[in-house]
Amino acid sequence: MEKNEKMSEDLSMERRVYEKYTLDEAHVTDNPMELFQNWYHDADSCPDIEEANAMTLSTISPSGTPRARVVLLKRFSWEGFYFYTNYHSTKGHSIELHPDVCLSFFWDSQERAIIIEGRAEMAPSEVSDGYFMTRPRGSRLGAWASQQSSIVPSREYLDGELARYETEFEGKEVTRPEHCGMYIVRPRVIEFWQGRPNRMHDRLRYTLDEQTYLWKIERLAP
Repeated sequence: MEKNEKMSEDLSMERRVYEKYTLDEAHVTDNPMELFQNWYHDADSCPDIEEANAMTLSTISPSGTPRARVVLLKRFSWEGFYFYTNYHSTKGHSIELHPDVCLSFFWDSQERAIIIEGRAEMAPSEVSDGYFMTRPRGSRLGAWASQQSSIVPSREYLDGELARYETEFEGKEVTRPEHCGMYIVRPRVIEFWQGRPNRMHDRLRYTLDEQTYLWKIERLAP
């Protein structure tokens, strides 16, 4: 495309009808983590969804700019949602200054989305260690070789760093570097979105009462 050629694409006619499922207050759980588990298992068992645990993590940068990227959910429990990263990465620095984050899932085949607002904190070291040792050896070496988000001169430099750590750990167990580990996001608000016809979607929002630790359920207009 020539630089002086104007680029414009009209996507206004791109649309679909959502009609697979419904989301009704009479059929949901009091605790949103149970509903999340049910929806996650539905997505994970769907052959059209390759990575049901792929989620968008949104943070606020030190300058106040929002930033979103896709990470993988590694675990969830009553306490919250876990993901792994380099603590010195862009996301790590952002979380250190602004621990309030947002997670979102979109499962197209299920016509479902989930938005989670909560606070991120470092998980206990034993949790991070336990997860790290489940990773393939090459992936563990990569955690040492890549200083995530830093500027590097070339691909060859990265390959050289990986080769250096392959030599350093030859014949040894590859342990977790201290600058890498798990975060847990403890949810305060979880919204479930179910696509419906005529854009009259179902939206149910759970909000945690931090005094009673009970969840309030509200329906939102689509």
